[in-house]
Amino acid sequence: MGRMPPTPSAPTGGSLRRGARIIATGFRRQPRWLAIAVIGSALYGVMTVYTARVIGHLTATVVTPAVNARRVTDDQLWTIAWELSIVVALNVIGVILRRVAAGLAFFNLNATYRREVTRQYLRLPLAWHHRHPSGQLLSNANADVEAAWNIFQPLPMALGVLVMLVVGLWEMFTTDLWLALVGVLVFPLLFAVNLVFQSRMAPRATRAQELRAVVSEVAHESIEAGMLVKAMGREERETERFAARTNELRAAAIEVGRVRGTFDPIVEAIPTIGTLAVLAVGTAQVAAGRITAAQVVQIAYLFSVLAFPVRSFGWVLGQLPQSLVGFDRLQRVLTARGEFGYGNRSLPTAGPAHAVAERVTFSYALTGQDSLGYAEAETPSEHFLAVDDVSLDLTPGSTTALVGPTGAGKSTLTDLMVRLVDPDAGEVSIDGTALPQVRRGGIPQSVALVPQQTFLFDDTVEGNVTLGEPHGAEQVRDALAVAQATGFVDALPEGAQTRVGERGASLSGGQRQRIALARAVIRRPRLLVLDDATSAIDPAVETAILTGLRERSAGTTVLVVAYRMSTIALADSVIFLDRGRIADRGTHAELMQRCEGYRTLVTAYAREAAEREAIAADEEPGDQGAVGDSLAGEEEPAR
Repeated sequence: MGRMPPTPSAPTGGSLRRGARIIATGFRRQPRWLAIAVIGSALYGVMTVYTARVIGHLTATVVTPAVNARRVTDDQLWTIAWELSIVVALNVIGVILRRVAAGLAFFNLNATYRREVTRQYLRLPLAWHHRHPSGQLLSNANADVEAAWNIFQPLPMALGVLVMLVVGLWEMFTTDLWLALVGVLVFPLLFAVNLVFQSRMAPRATRAQELRAVVSEVAHESIEAGMLVKAMGREERETERFAARTNELRAAAIEVGRVRGTFDPIVEAIPTIGTLAVLAVGTAQVAAGRITAAQVVQIAYLFSVLAFPVRSFGWVLGQLPQSLVGFDRLQRVLTARGEFGYGNRSLPTAGPAHAVAERVTFSYALTGQDSLGYAEAETPSEHFLAVDDVSLDLTPGSTTALVGPTGAGKSTLTDLMVRLVDPDAGEVSIDGTALPQVRRGGIPQSVALVPQQTFLFDDTVEGNVTLGEPHGAEQVRDALAVAQATGFVDALPEGAQTRVGERGASLSGGQRQRIALARAVIRRPRLLVLDDATSAIDPAVETAILTGLRERSAGTTVLVVAYRMSTIALADSVIFLDRGRIADRGTHAELMQRCEGYRTLVTAYAREAAEREAIAADEEPGDQGAVGDSLAGEEEPAR
């Protein structure tokens, strides 16, 4: 977990200017709906003030005469009904326009920025994602987007209230100077209390918002690591970790409620005191014959209806710090450096690829975190060198085995060959075209990678193989056959139409790897990169798969990260990688003779395989059959 962001202060001149830029951005992105919301809010404000005028008018022309006559006529009732109906109807129309349009603008902004953030995630290189945990990225796309644009919930009403205040004060001054002066004194007092309230509320509300994101990150991490938590018996520890964060959130929320509970009675009392002052001054004015009782009623009503909407300014000021924090976090993603550049060149569509890496170097940046919890990518504290001055030349149509101990840089090199990351130095090219010069989407059309960690979507087997591309059922079955997967797929309840569950949870590791292999094979790539893609598959099945791939590889260049002797023996050449550098290269036989490190490593794997076979041979007859079925692989049942 990163450090918690510092608690922000109340809105300052600088934050108000930044907040104005956020508001301007929102109006630029959603001009139509926000314009309708402002118009509706202005109509609401004018009609609210005009309601006071109508009430004053009815008091003078209908209520007072009716009281004096001690009777109400039908005409008087109809006059009250139609005059109030008109202003109420217009008021309702203003409220509907404001709420519907503001809601549409708010949700459109949320949807727009969620799409932009997730598209940026897809554009950013793998190296950037290495520095940002998935829980944080989910928080960006969810909590931070909502926080950034939540200011547009109270803003249209606040703009309408501004119109309401201008018109209301004009009504007061044109009605009676002394009553207007009471309003001039009361409203600034209400604003002052709101500012104090927001200065106390803003940092606490923002802290609570940040803790919601932290709770989300902890929950996501615990769920993602569910198997590990259960297997290692860490349920209690994870529960305690989650409880600690939720307790912090609870304390922050209680603090928000405490401040609100302290200020709410004060804010509610000021308009009431103002109304009493209006009645007191108005009574004296009526007694002196300067104004009528209807005018006093009109001003008193204005005070009662204006008091609550004025608080919307406080809501805007209270939301501003949270919007600034959310918007800043979004901008960190949207303006992140390291986005891939693309050219406009296309790769050939037929024939095996000629892939070349020329003196490539790559290091991982080991960074701290900034005050918002983001990796300081521009100022890494240190680097870990993973690949150091490596050159490869993969002959078209050949199979090359990449061998080396754990941590030698094999996976990083495969990432460079398919441009998941760009080298710090050197160049990777295919058919003479440097990968950065290839147009967007051009590399996946010629290159396929099957990584170490197999990911399957919660979809059918066929959906995971095709990934939505228009491949027919025969093509899917052919790819599954090459991956030695038809046996267990046919045994599934609905065959290739069986849903495999989240991350392929209903399948074994070897079954998932075979579906991933079929996913690559069906695309008939010109360069196929297998990064230890058969580690969970039994040796006999692995040999059958690689033999099938080799038979079909006349149009494919294959680079395979290998450990087993049977896999390496199928390769035309072998590259031995150690500590990020090429220690030796040649055929398997040549390296076995002259490279002691290679010989030690490969024979160690061979000895381990022999020990497993010996253990299997010592099992009971019934168990031997089970082992044999597993090695055969064709009828391996779903787990």
